[in-house]
Amino acid sequence: MPITNVSMRGSLMAAAASLAIIFAVPYAMAAPGDGASWQPNSSEKLVKLPASYLKKAVDQDYKRSPLAAEMADTESRIKLKLQTLGDLRDAAGRADGELKLELRHQLLAEKQAYLKLMARHHDLRRQRAQTRIHLYEGLLRKLGSDEAGMTPQRIALAEKQEGARKRFDASVGKVDMVLFRSSVTSESRYARDYAKNVAAIESLVHAINRHPMNANAEIDGKPVSKQDYLRQLAAENEAELATVQQEEGILGYMAKLIGLDALALSEAVTGTDPNDKPEAGDTASVASAVEFFVSR
Repeated sequence: MPITNVSMRGSLMAAAASLAIIFAVPYAMAAPGDGASWQPNSSEKLVKLPASYLKKAVDQDYKRSPLAAEMADTESRIKLKLQTLGDLRDAAGRADGELKLELRHQLLAEKQAYLKLMARHHDLRRQRAQTRIHLYEGLLRKLGSDEAGMTPQRIALAEKQEGARKRFDASVGKVDMVLFRSSVTSESRYARDYAKNVAAIESLVHAINRHPMNANAEIDGKPVSKQDYLRQLAAENEAELATVQQEEGILGYMAKLIGLDALALSEAVTGTDPNDKPEAGDTASVASAVEFFVSR
């Protein structure tokens, strides 16, 4: 074998092994940056605005913030990363031999980068939702509790909270399973684990789409007070936080898929027979002891 091929195989083996190790543990979410901030003020001027203008004023204030700029930049980078994933996937499908292995490795590395960007996006969304909730609660306190009673409209609001904005309605929030299709072959020892993780992702996506907070709610088609409107806005952002948490679970499963892909690539590079049975020690997993912890 030419020296260049030996060198390439050695590099691929090391890289694939590194990716497998990285994704063998739960995926760590990106830490929020110090520069992305939004600090709206629940001023008297904002309190006095009509309800129909209040949200517009808050949205305009957000758009001028460093947090909004960081959000836009991250979303732009995510879209570009998705294009890169698509190009690499197509190129790997057409390639053969050493080039195919190299492209598969690049695809895994880009998937890892995509997950990091999505984790960052989740952090920003969480920060935005928490800031809005804090703002709306502050405005409610300024308005006072003179109408604190549970009116019929308020009861209806509590029962039918307007859902968070549609899950995965923006391209950056979609789970693109086509791009995360595995190169793990059906005969690989990792194929079963891969299939389980794909099924878990699909189940989570289905659960998000069917979540009660995803339904558009109305308050009997009647206008509501400013206090009720603020409660409604706060509820929307509470639902947004719940959505982010669910989507983070999906990222965790995606990370597991990348880890399995990396193990399969390592086998392809080393020429390991995928039908080789694991050693006795490899069969001892946490899953095998689950029954002892769920039974009484």
